[in-house]
Amino acid sequence: MAHTDSRTMRRVLRREIAGTIGLLTDEHDFRAMRCYRSFTFDDHATYLKQVESLLRTRTLQGSHTTVALFDPEEYAEFCRQKSLDPDNPWSRTRFTAQLAVTGPTLPYEGQPLADLLAALVDEGVRQATWEYATTLLARLGACTSCGEDLGRTAFARASDLLVRILDTAPSGDRHLVCSVTGPPETLIAALHATDTNGTLKLDETEALEFTTVLALGLATESPGGLVIRASAPDRPDRVYGWRLRAYGLDPLTAGEVFDAYCTDVESGDLISPESNVDYCEPPDLGEEKPARGHNH
Repeated sequence: MAHTDSRTMRRVLRREIAGTIGLLTDEHDFRAMRCYRSFTFDDHATYLKQVESLLRTRTLQGSHTTVALFDPEEYAEFCRQKSLDPDNPWSRTRFTAQLAVTGPTLPYEGQPLADLLAALVDEGVRQATWEYATTLLARLGACTSCGEDLGRTAFARASDLLVRILDTAPSGDRHLVCSVTGPPETLIAALHATDTNGTLKLDETEALEFTTVLALGLATESPGGLVIRASAPDRPDRVYGWRLRAYGLDPLTAGEVFDAYCTDVESGDLISPESNVDYCEPPDLGEEKPARGHNH
């Protein structure tokens, strides 16, 4: 009886242990791991099927599993810094445990693995974008004339602009995209705000990432833009936006917004406009704009 009780208690405890699986999302990363003899999978498709089977089994057993983005280059560097043998499953376990705390992760909730892979890659891009933008803001240092921290000043300015944009938007759900062009690549951040009976709900992490990218564009005077789409039942979606300027945001005309949405980025060809969408000029944000070119 005591033996049975012990086994039952262990099963209960196993269900309460959260696990993390480091996932190789593409063929390139998978091939990089095949250089280790202890990594025994031969092809990526079989590997993904086994991962999905394990995730489903753990879910059926009542266990919660988090999936992390496994980067072979980061793994090799981790092993070098920790003086670990990279060709050892235990080393991969230690690296995965660190990913659970610091890396891009998503909970497995029974969704198709293909959907989970796409979402995990998107999460990785989001985190990398935020980290990169944060690093660049920190490197701006202090203003030579007034001593203010340029990154913090730009972030405060971006936060104020975001509040004004959300406050002046039409009722309904709001989807915002901010892009900042610059070397080595364009940074893009998105923010979705849900309107529930007049109360806006948004993801705090998304809002932080969005504000950081907007702040970087303002602080560095990089080319960029911000567009918002407001959606509500029984009315056309409203789409409008601004160019980024050192002093803030410069409204786009309705024609410029239409051209941006109805032109193929690759070919430059016209695209048919969406039905039930109004391309319009933005509302007044209700603020005094500093003089052009004003920047600490």
